[in-house]
Amino acid sequence: MKKSVAIVLAVLTAVSLLAGCGKKEDSKKITVAASTTPHAEILEQCKDVLKEEGYELVVKTMDDYVVPNTATESGDVDANYFQHQPYLDQFNEENKTHLVSVYKVHYEPYGIYAGTSKTLKDIPDGGKIAVPNDATNEARALMLLDAQGLIKLKDNTNLTATKNDIVENPHNYDIKEMEAALLPTVLDEVSVAVINGNYAISAGLKVANALATEDVKSTAAQTYANIIVVKEGNENNDAVKALVKAIGSDKIRDYINNTYAGAVVPMF
Repeated sequence: MKKSVAIVLAVLTAVSLLAGCGKKEDSKKITVAASTTPHAEILEQCKDVLKEEGYELVVKTMDDYVVPNTATESGDVDANYFQHQPYLDQFNEENKTHLVSVYKVHYEPYGIYAGTSKTLKDIPDGGKIAVPNDATNEARALMLLDAQGLIKLKDNTNLTATKNDIVENPHNYDIKEMEAALLPTVLDEVSVAVINGNYAISAGLKVANALATEDVKSTAAQTYANIIVVKEGNENNDAVKALVKAIGSDKIRDYINNTYAGAVVPMF
């Protein structure tokens, strides 16, 4: 009888040890949900950095704006990387989730692209300037025009500004509001156009050739930076700290700068 009990205890001990080993191993794995481009691409470059710290990074590509957040809330993934703070705030409010930002990684700058005018100084009085017609994107476009001294807004930090908020337009520029995706197609009809980086790249435009782009210190860049998000309470987990350290490394900064030619700009 004593021998049987001893065998059972030995088996239970072995199972317990194996379970403990499994938990330890699982704790060294970091799973992050991310959009394909550029987020997942950037994370892939973090794998070797994290491996040196003893962590395995698993990147789950999710080209969706809901599932990455619900998966982070439920604990199916440890973090996500695809969104900016205004979207996160809205998502938390509407879905009663408890997600927080732990690091600003990059922003994708708006640029002013040449149309019939090849420099900003060449824009004639009354010249047409095309901007996106949806609320958030139009505000960013107008803030960039304000930063370049082409117009003056009542409040150049107002993220809901429209052309009705322009208080000074000394050259009487004709601000044309239109669908953001169409802006690259009208460059031969306007003096300049303010275009989102994604649409510019899709149209074969090089962000590096833009006449002006959003500065990294601008309100728009700081507000719309793409962030690493975790569930509230996990901000100081060792794995999360390791992820932030890796993605904020010189290696990742150099990768972003060398790969995206100004279309993606590191915040660090």
